[in-house]
Amino acid sequence: MKISIQNSISNLNAQFIGDCSDYTIDSISIDSRSLQNSATSLFFALVGPNNDAHHYIEDLIRQGVRYFVVNHIPENCLGKANFLVVKDTLIALQQLAISYRSQYDFPIIGITGSNGKTIVKEWLNFLLSPDFNIIRSPKSYNSQIGVPLSILGINSQHNLGIFEAGISTVAEMEKLQDIIRPTIGILTNIGSAHDEGFASIGEKIKEKLRLFSNCNTLIYNKNKTIDAFLNPRLNTFSWSFNDKEADVFIQKISGIENTQFQVKYKLNSFDFTIPFQDNASIENAIHCVMVLLYFNYDPLIIESRIRLLYPVEMRLKLKNGINGTTLIDDSYSSDFQSLKIALDFLESQKHHKKKTVILSDIFQSGLSNEELYSKVSQLIIANKINRVIGIGKTISEFKHKFVNCSTYATTHEFIEQFDSDNLRNETILIKGARSFHFEEIVTAFEEKTHETVLEVNLNAISNNLSFYKSKLKPETKMMVMVKAFSYGNGGVEIAKLLEHHCVDYLGVAFADEGIALKNAGIQLPIMVLNPETTSFEAIIQYQLEPEIYSLKGLNAFLKLAEQKNLRHFPIHIKLDTGMHRLGFESNTIEELIAALKGNQHVIVKSILSHMATSDAVEHLDFSLHQIKLFEILSQQLMVELDIQPIRHILNTSGISNFTHGQYDMVRLGIGLYGISNDQEEQKQLENVSTLKSVISQIRTISEGESVGYGRRFVANCSTDVATIPIGYADGISRLWGNEVGYVSINKQKAAIIGSICMDMLMVNVTGINCVEGDPVIIFGDSPTVIEIAQKTHTIPYEILTSISQRVKRIFYRE
Repeated sequence: MKISIQNSISNLNAQFIGDCSDYTIDSISIDSRSLQNSATSLFFALVGPNNDAHHYIEDLIRQGVRYFVVNHIPENCLGKANFLVVKDTLIALQQLAISYRSQYDFPIIGITGSNGKTIVKEWLNFLLSPDFNIIRSPKSYNSQIGVPLSILGINSQHNLGIFEAGISTVAEMEKLQDIIRPTIGILTNIGSAHDEGFASIGEKIKEKLRLFSNCNTLIYNKNKTIDAFLNPRLNTFSWSFNDKEADVFIQKISGIENTQFQVKYKLNSFDFTIPFQDNASIENAIHCVMVLLYFNYDPLIIESRIRLLYPVEMRLKLKNGINGTTLIDDSYSSDFQSLKIALDFLESQKHHKKKTVILSDIFQSGLSNEELYSKVSQLIIANKINRVIGIGKTISEFKHKFVNCSTYATTHEFIEQFDSDNLRNETILIKGARSFHFEEIVTAFEEKTHETVLEVNLNAISNNLSFYKSKLKPETKMMVMVKAFSYGNGGVEIAKLLEHHCVDYLGVAFADEGIALKNAGIQLPIMVLNPETTSFEAIIQYQLEPEIYSLKGLNAFLKLAEQKNLRHFPIHIKLDTGMHRLGFESNTIEELIAALKGNQHVIVKSILSHMATSDAVEHLDFSLHQIKLFEILSQQLMVELDIQPIRHILNTSGISNFTHGQYDMVRLGIGLYGISNDQEEQKQLENVSTLKSVISQIRTISEGESVGYGRRFVANCSTDVATIPIGYADGISRLWGNEVGYVSINKQKAAIIGSICMDMLMVNVTGINCVEGDPVIIFGDSPTVIEIAQKTHTIPYEILTSISQRVKRIFYRE
């Protein structure tokens, strides 16, 4: 990418304020935290509901960034950099992409729909890459921000583009159409995703079809609902299983582990096979076949390539590795754009100072190898990578461009020759093209545990955080609770994500939790809510901040602070306004004030209390009483001690139900992890945790035979029973057994039969198409944690926090 600042001023209708407009930049940035920001970057200061990138411009200037697109120049920055001032920085980013797109004239495939966009894009890239130099959306970059960033990756060597477009409400697709300007359109499955953003299914279809308003051809599954909204002037290329008026008529012939089809097109027919049987994969594969037909591919080539389709992994996974390492698994993708994304993820989730990248040859960059690996080398240097392991013939030829680099011709050679003891206490990004089979490297270096895993969706955490931020006043700070291993989800990884999102505080229950986070490199201030006096020494040593809730605790901490000659060490005063668990009550406030007055060893950083019934409408008066009492007592402390601390009383439910009680900060807990006590609010949250296992064994028992301890299940007919390697030692309540609960296998409910054992449970799979080794959902979207809690007469908190530490956590980002 080469973009002239002078041209950008004109294209964006910007006011230039600076000393040098005659400059060419080679990268666009929207993330102030990225180590890839440099003097040749153009930074767009985007403004969101609860985040304004203008706040970080001064830091970026110190890091060497010199060109910014802003809606105003921040105080203290004038004269220190060059600014393109516009009304709206997001619109400016989109306008830049529109202008950039107009420089290129080659086929562009635009894909939209509710489901399948990314899979169709990745499969088309696989199928067409032998014949085209393709630029495509990295990962799932299909939003109002992601689309322009994708388009800005085009260069002069590309001759085919494949871009996704995703929308969540009306008036969005027209903007994306202007940016992508597809010549060929694909409409994938229309489902229920984002239904809340549209008045009807018709409105959703009409909005999605706007992407194709200037297309040469639209490829779609012909049906009357879609046809009713099509512009009659739009040329279409349709397929169908049952409508013989479609351009391509397809007959399905089921196989055992694959699916066979017969295609009738024009006067010809041919067969093809895909290695899938599920309906979603079938529909996605047919859309790909349609594109190949549109490009006049020979049926023999279509058949030979389509049978090689593979499951698409759309996630960056964070896993525990051998020898204290942390692995970032991106083992199915190797292109320049997604490498930049993966390196940013590595930086945000690094668990160790040492960082290693295992990288295969990079394909379809649109650059010469000399230019490509020079740019890769620059990325590696900018991201402060300590070691590079290159695998492949081409990257081996450019080994000299990297510092501390070893190379291998093949993945097999690397696994055979590399001494795994050389990997120790480091974060390792494993990123390779599919043909290199880097999943074998992940398998070799991954910490070996049993097959039950808790998958944690980092995107969902980010989206839930944004949801609650949207409820806050701009000036309200946020503390996020990461106690109890982040409610069972994983402490360090989530803390790093929250630090990446610039929350103001983290909250833990005990000092040990805070120490673990500090040892992992977390820099955010951490409040310890339940500190024992015996932990005060460690709290001071690790610069944690204690909650003080009693005179005994206060006096003990003040004595220690005096002995260590501390000055203004931050503490947090807890008031009891009705919870009656911990905190200073009204009758102890005078003694509290007397103990703190004039003391220079500590500073009251915040005053807090905790609500007992913020989620219960029937106790509204009590909640209001708590807030009122908190106001009185905190004001008394502030006036008599002459302080201006942060005040906070609201928890997750309080954020939603008591806006007037936000004060200076709120504390987000269970809501971050996708759980709300309010049914309407629950619909807005995303599921964070999915507990998965596999089928260990399947057997058939006869009528009268029993299952498990105590013979609590006795078959009344021939019954197929599957054993799953997870039990109450992993955190599954025995109350969920004996046909109270179920698991999901291939999207079907399988009732848990008999008693849940320590390490296993058994389910009824009669009538369910499954085999040993098939995946099993213990909880996630179905059953949900809320459903399990209701049926076992407890709360979601207990379900989440009960998941044993022996269950491996895998963190991923879409």
